[in-house]
Amino acid sequence: MDQLTILFVIFLATIFSVPVGRRIAIPSPVLMTLFGVAMALLPQVPNPNLRPDLILPLVLPPLLFAAARRTHWRQFKASWRTVLLLAILLVLVTTAAVAGVFSLLNPTLPVGVAVLLGALISPPDPVAATAVAGDLSLPRRLINTLETEGLFNDVTAVVIYGVAVSAVVSRHFSGWEALGELALSGLIALAVGLGLGWFSNHAMSLLGDATLQVSLSLLVPYAAYVAADRLHGSGVLAVLVYGLYLSDKIDADDVAYRLVGTAFWDIIELLVTGFAFGLIGQEMYVVVNEVGGRWTALASKAFVVVAVVVVVRLAWLLPAAWLANRLGRARGTQAADDRPITRQETVVMWWAGMRGVVTVALALAIPLTVDGGAPFPGRDALLFTAFAVVLFTLVVQGLTLPLLVRSLNIGADDQALREAEKRLWYRVAKAELRRLNEAAEAGSIPDELYERLADRRRGRLVQSFPESVDEELRAAAKKRYREAARLRELDQEMIAAGRRELLDARAEPDMDPELVDRLLRRLDLRSERH
Repeated sequence: MDQLTILFVIFLATIFSVPVGRRIAIPSPVLMTLFGVAMALLPQVPNPNLRPDLILPLVLPPLLFAAARRTHWRQFKASWRTVLLLAILLVLVTTAAVAGVFSLLNPTLPVGVAVLLGALISPPDPVAATAVAGDLSLPRRLINTLETEGLFNDVTAVVIYGVAVSAVVSRHFSGWEALGELALSGLIALAVGLGLGWFSNHAMSLLGDATLQVSLSLLVPYAAYVAADRLHGSGVLAVLVYGLYLSDKIDADDVAYRLVGTAFWDIIELLVTGFAFGLIGQEMYVVVNEVGGRWTALASKAFVVVAVVVVVRLAWLLPAAWLANRLGRARGTQAADDRPITRQETVVMWWAGMRGVVTVALALAIPLTVDGGAPFPGRDALLFTAFAVVLFTLVVQGLTLPLLVRSLNIGADDQALREAEKRLWYRVAKAELRRLNEAAEAGSIPDELYERLADRRRGRLVQSFPESVDEELRAAAKKRYREAARLRELDQEMIAAGRRELLDARAEPDMDPELVDRLLRRLDLRSERH
């Protein structure tokens, strides 16, 4: 079996891992990891043959951009406590704790190697955490916290990792130089991310076509990562800044781009994530084979490191949650998503701290040699320990997290979500009515058309807040809603008939298929708008 066939098999397994995982209550990242291990056990499957320096730029940019485009920079501004306590300080504390323990267990290895291990296993994986948490109906604020932590802890960990690798390879380290490199790395990343974000935003409007726009959105995250990395900046931060910049520049009228882009990036995120976790499983087997008979000695040390990672996260989260709640009360915050985090929710956040794609990518990207050509010290021990942490947190914690959530009786506040949705629809209807009234005042709309459009929006207002009107208006609104629903149903049937006619025309020998496809796309968009 060649490498191309292996890649196809992994992608195919990724697609089916989602429905299979839902049916048997196992998260798809865990399934793909186990699938990768199973593939590696087959003698017909060769070892993965990926250059270490290509792992990060191939895997991280699309995953980071896909996550960043779902959020907004104001969310991070409002979540500064989460970013500071979890994505920065917890990564630093975990790195220091792991480095100290690993140095005690391996006194012959340089301290930089221990710091390197701490950096690469300190960040929980947002992809794994949200993939597992998303199927558990957790409170939205917990999922937001996990996503926010996952995005920014990657930045912190990758920057520390880069400094540690440089120190080990060059056999030289200066604290002041490291701080200067960190500051310069951040500034370069900000400049690259903002610059490419500005370029992409203007280029999107020039391209016009949704297919071209989405194609550009695929290339630029890679360009941001590589450009920042070549300029000695943080590629991860550059991609994150780029994604947040574009999320703030969404064109409300660019419907086609959002429809195509959302579907495209959902597919990319699914396939890249499946590939990454499948690679995790295969590499685990490869690493165990490489260490040979030493795996038992390494396993005992790896177990200690796993315990440190798990215990440090809990020991940090308990006081951090208390402090965050106290700061929130002192600030007088009443927002629904800023309510105090309970101890049960803190326990779930602790157990959801699974390592995955980033840890494996950083581990595989460790150079093979240092300056002068000597082997990188302790590389096999680093890989074995990193994969042990991933295996435990991903498989053990991933499989038991649903049981923990059920035992603690934690779930999403569905009523609050419905109320929030109703409030948003109320704002939408009010905005639409304001625009309608502006058009009526300008005399650009007939009275009959005005009443028809106004009735639709008033019906949405009544549907969202029925308690704000009397019974007669509610009854009239319900009648109009039923009529509108039937109208939409008939309209969809008419559009479907038009689509079938276009498809019949497409089969005619003298018909231009490209013309038919263009008209078919318009009907599809019209159907989506309804």
